[in-house]
Formats: sequence, structure tokens, C-alpha cells
Amino acid sequence: MVFFAPGNARKSIALFDTTLRDGEQTPGVSFTTDQKVEIAEQLAGIGVKILEAGFPASSAEEREAVRAVVAAKTGATICGLARMRRDDVDACLECGVDMVHVFIPTSEVQREHTVRMSMDEVLAATAEVVGYAREHVGQVLFSPMDATRTDWDDLVKVCQTAVAAGATAVNIPDTVGVMTPSATKELIAKVVKEVKAPVDVHCHNDFGLAVANTLAAVEAGASQVQVTVNGMGERAGNADLAQTVMALEAVYGIGTGVETARLVETSRLVSRHAGLAVPPLQPVVGENAFAHESGIHAHGVLEHPETFEPGVMTPEMVGHRRRIKFGKHAGRHAVAQMLADVHLTPTEAQLDQVLEKVKAFSGRGRRVTDADLYAIAEEVVGMGAVTPSVQLSDISVLTGNHTLPTASIRMVVDGAEKVACSTGNGPIDAAMRAILGCLPEPVHLKEFSIEAITGGTDAIGHVTIAVEDRAGHIFDASASSDDIVTASVDAMINAVNLVRRAEKEE
Repeated sequence: MVFFAPGNARKSIALFDTTLRDGEQTPGVSFTTDQKVEIAEQLAGIGVKILEAGFPASSAEEREAVRAVVAAKTGATICGLARMRRDDVDACLECGVDMVHVFIPTSEVQREHTVRMSMDEVLAATAEVVGYAREHVGQVLFSPMDATRTDWDDLVKVCQTAVAAGATAVNIPDTVGVMTPSATKELIAKVVKEVKAPVDVHCHNDFGLAVANTLAAVEAGASQVQVTVNGMGERAGNADLAQTVMALEAVYGIGTGVETARLVETSRLVSRHAGLAVPPLQPVVGENAFAHESGIHAHGVLEHPETFEPGVMTPEMVGHRRRIKFGKHAGRHAVAQMLADVHLTPTEAQLDQVLEKVKAFSGRGRRVTDADLYAIAEEVVGMGAVTPSVQLSDISVLTGNHTLPTASIRMVVDGAEKVACSTGNGPIDAAMRAILGCLPEPVHLKEFSIEAITGGTDAIGHVTIAVEDRAGHIFDASASSDDIVTASVDAMINAVNLVRRAEKEE
């Protein structure tokens, strides 16, 4: 089912990913060369055709990184950014890029306060440098920076000048994110009519409209769109890759060539390298994108997913999993289903007690984890606690200013003693790695959060952990202690026991 088909009936859209350039301009983010190469390989691997690898003229380190991305031979077209200067273009050419992206400020405020150039000078520089770039490389993308605040006649002149000089495509950037979808659609339609070259758009998210404006540009006839993974970029960022792709594919029925089942995987890779957590409420890739707590919603999706999910976008389509969460809005059907999955079958009266306790627990401001639900149910049913298959015997953590954090752990796994030692980025990371080293089957740590539930330097820390098993099922558990390493270890072991318990019940 396609909900909207643009009037131009376009069948496909080219994606231009600028995570490695504009995305890296996110305050506090700096990718290493190896990280840039890994991200480039990931993006090309999922089907993104054009990658802006960086701004070579900015530093020797940036040139090295762009060269490395080019040398990786990902199969994607590799682009380098350049100001409207020959030496900037030369820096791109020295890196061996397939495309040079040249830009120049064109709005009055930008010309007066950033480059101090008249419009005639902008036109002359554009003709010269675009022409120079086109003599040396097969593809040249031209951007009139701050296009959406540029006088219309000036915008047409500079775009036409660039195309006449050899630009193979024209990008219309909403540099400060001031456009609305209706205004974007009107502007791009006019540009497409006046400029005889493929039209690209680059939308910023200052008012949360970057994806909407990008889609409006597609409706108006744009043939290429610029995106970043997780919507990274200057200030509030750019149009998000996953959201743009899924809107085009699922809502508009327009192909992007992207392997959508790897969108979550790609988001997490970039999140890890950028050091920026993906918000749980992030559309498509966030942890809550396909999570349900409300009794009506949970009951509905368990009966038929399209009741409270888009239908045209399922969790499996983007590499996600559906999750039922428990709290004060939980319903009987979801709780009963979750307990049935591990062969806990309370009576109707007992189920009412379980539900009452879950709501009371959540009403105190606490997150109800899978482990909490099972413990509550076991108490109500009167079956006693299940003996865990993984038990902690001892843990020792060594850390300091000049000592690499190291954790040594001794555990009993299915009756056999296991010992492991691991280093990490900190004492908790080292402890988590040591635990995983004792397990015979892989378990992936998906989520880790800690909060203080009392005040003072001896505060009690409450740790919540979510782990994923080989089949993609997610289990969460928590623990509290005045030692955050101990709380983290206990929470991790509780979560691992949930995984192993579920596997035994299958």
C-alpha cells in the first residue's frame, strides 16, 4: 500500500549521505580515519550510492581520511567538499574523489558578513572555479549556500551560471533550516523548471522540519536528497537517513536502493563511533519505535500488528524488534502473553494480582523490567524463585589514573565454574566484558542506564540493562547497590539468566 504518490511519479531517488562531512560537524563529534572508512563501508554496503567523505582543504588529517575512504573502494561515488577556490578543489582532486562539491554563500546576509562579495563577484567566482573543477573531474555538485534566503533572481542566475560552467548537479541547501514543506515545494518546483540539471536538496532541522522539507522537495521534482545517519549535523542536524528512506519507500513508494533491514544496525554503528546515544523516541531506529505499553495498544499489536503500527513499515523491515513493555498502563493480555512465553500460567485471580503489583511498582516511578515481572509472577503463583543457571561467585576490579581498568570474574554457569579476565574503557565496561567471556553463547548488550535513587556520596545506584539473544529477542533486568560496579554486574547476570531461561522454555 502506498499512501502518497508525488505528481511527478518518480520511481527512484538518489541518496547523498553526508554523515562523514556535515554529520561530523556535530559539536563534540570527531571520527578517526578508521571509523570514517568503516562508516563508509557500512553505508555503501546498505546501498547508499554517494558519500561525502569530508572537507579535504580543512586539514592534513582530513585529507588523509578522505584518501582512506577513496582507497577503500566501497563502490559508492566519493565526494569531497570545497569552497569556491581552486586550491580547495585541488585538495579534493589530490584525494582522488569522484565528485567535487563546491559551495559559495549567495544570500545577502552571508555575502556581506562571511565572504564580503558582491553578487557579480559570486557569479564570476562560480563560473571560474566550477569550470576549473569540471575540467579535472567528471562530477561537480554546486551549492549556493543559504539558498533558501537568497533573492530569487540571484539564485537562478548563480545556478544557471554553475550549470553553464559544467556543474553536473545543483544542490539547494536550507542552510539554517527556516523553510516549511509548502515553501520548499514551491521553491524546488521553480528551481527544477529554471535549472537544466538534476536538483538536490540539503535540509537542516532547526525547526524539526528537515525530513518533511526533504519529502516536499521530492514531491516538487528533486532527484537527489542529502541525509545523515541519526540526523547528525550542525546545530539540530540534518534530514535523518532512516526516516527519509522509510518515508520514501513505505509512504511514497519511491525506491532508494537501500537495504532497509540494516538501518538499525547502521544507526547503532554510527552512534557508537560518534559517542551520541540514539534517543529512545527516535523514529524508525529508536528503542521505542516499535515498543508498546498501553494495554489497548499491546493487545492490538499482539492480535494484529497493523492496529497500532504503520503496517507499511514493520520492525523487521528496518532491522528492529517489536517490544511489549510493562508499567502502570499495562494490560492483562500482554502480561499473560509474556508469562505464557516462559510457561508461567497464573489463574485469572493471580493474573489480577500480578497486574496490580506491576502497576503499583511502576507507580513509584520505577521501570518494570522483564526480571521484575517474572519475580512478581513467581511470588504470586507461589512457585518460589527459579534457580538461576548463571551465578556470580566473585569479582575483582582494578582501576586507577595510570592503570587500564581490568576485571576478573569467577562464575558458575550450568554448574561448572568459569573464570575470565578482561580490560575495558572503565571498570563497568571491563566487568561486562568479563561476564560475556564466561558465557558459552553470544549475548549482545543493547542498553545500559544508571540513576541515583538516593542522595549523597553514598547514593544507591539503580542499573537497568537490556540484552539481545541470537534470535533478536530483547530482555531487560535491573539491580541496585551503593557500588555501581556491583549493581551493573548483578543487573547483567539477571538479564543473562532471563535469556537462558527463555531458551530452555522454547
